[in-house]
Amino acid sequence: MTVEVEILGAAKTVTGSMHRVHTPEATILLDCGLYQGRRGEANQRNRQLPIRPESLSAVVLSHAHIDHSGLLPMLTKQGYRGPIYATPATIDLCEAMLADAAQIQAADARYLNRKIQERDTGEDLVDPLYDAEDVKATLARMVALPYHQRRTIAPGVDVELRDAGHVLGSATVTLEVDDLGAERRVVFSGDLGRRGMPILRDPETPGAADLLLLESTYGDRLHGPIERSDEALAEICEKTFARGGKVLVPSFALERAQEIVFALKRLRQARRLPAVPVYVDSPLTVRVSDVFAKHSEFFDREARAYVARGDSPFEFEGLEYVRSVERSKEVTGSDEPAVIISASGMCEAGRVLHHLKAMLDDRKHSIVIVGWQAQHTLGRRLVEGRSRVRVFGVERDRLAEVHVLDGYSAHADADDLVAFAEAVRERGGQTRVALVHGEEPAQAKLSARLESLGFPDVRIPERGDRIPV
Repeated sequence: MTVEVEILGAAKTVTGSMHRVHTPEATILLDCGLYQGRRGEANQRNRQLPIRPESLSAVVLSHAHIDHSGLLPMLTKQGYRGPIYATPATIDLCEAMLADAAQIQAADARYLNRKIQERDTGEDLVDPLYDAEDVKATLARMVALPYHQRRTIAPGVDVELRDAGHVLGSATVTLEVDDLGAERRVVFSGDLGRRGMPILRDPETPGAADLLLLESTYGDRLHGPIERSDEALAEICEKTFARGGKVLVPSFALERAQEIVFALKRLRQARRLPAVPVYVDSPLTVRVSDVFAKHSEFFDREARAYVARGDSPFEFEGLEYVRSVERSKEVTGSDEPAVIISASGMCEAGRVLHHLKAMLDDRKHSIVIVGWQAQHTLGRRLVEGRSRVRVFGVERDRLAEVHVLDGYSAHADADDLVAFAEAVRERGGQTRVALVHGEEPAQAKLSARLESLGFPDVRIPERGDRIPV
């Protein structure tokens, strides 16, 4: 075999998506994601890209989430000068997401340098991974590739993107590779969405695959109906407001924040949510929501119906998008009951930390976790029920109630993943499977299930493994 896929990230973990496809005539990179985890390990891995940028023929990006796109500016900074293919919506989102990531890098560097100077140990000061100019250079390399348009991106390599239904603009990637006269097909799921979720269309099935790179985030569990999560959110709000507290929803700025806003709008219309203020306290979420409004053609039927009658899914009476730092401080300091949606979704940076600092040690408040929390993040520690957690470097008692609503997840669950793999297999090809973007327990269960259904070769690769196609 002369075609191989090398796993460079998201191996037995849900972060840092990055895979290199070696062909007889080209080298293609699928995703270039930021690794998120323990600060020291993350810093080392993100600074030491396992790639010589000049060796790449092209990059294909599945979607704009930072764990898939966040190291593209680092790649450009280190000398990559080729094209980066993505859907038009993904490119628009990357403009906001990567600029925000650069600001976070700068803020992290300032924080670390202050600590280094306080210790006065002679340690070297830290530089940001990349800056706004690197982001600008990256955006200049991005090439729009709409869904269903097959394109030659390197000698002997064609690509086609289809709707993954995960976030706005997300795509499954199909590579058709000329392997010395034989055709090999690699399908990369990216992050798969769920069927029947609000706002976006359902995931599409690509064609046949010799090798399917399949995400496995929720490979060991099933999601409840979205209606059950809406009801649970309404009950949490009702009980919290009755004791005079606030409801804080740490949320990813892309997709999850929009889903929660839409859920609250539906609850308000159904008279299940009192007329308390709802704040979206995240400048990035504001920018991302503007991109959603620009690309309503990718909405599902329900969301398009709202747009058609001039009623945005992301606006309702009592909802405020907080833009200024001063207004954010006012929201944090207010004693009135409210819902606050704030980034980051894993509670690792951003304005959500200020809200957590103000709310964690007060039993009247509630924190609602609505997304996946990577290992070693503050969000994961909250999910684990820790009684004390560290915020801004200080250990704090966690007395506020913590609720986990997995039903809002934008990731396919175990049944969805199996159905997707079976649909790909029905299209033909060998359909060997490599499970990526998942933790080991989830991957083990999904692997066993796929093998029981007759998939002949299901792998759980380590970082650095090379898989023949």
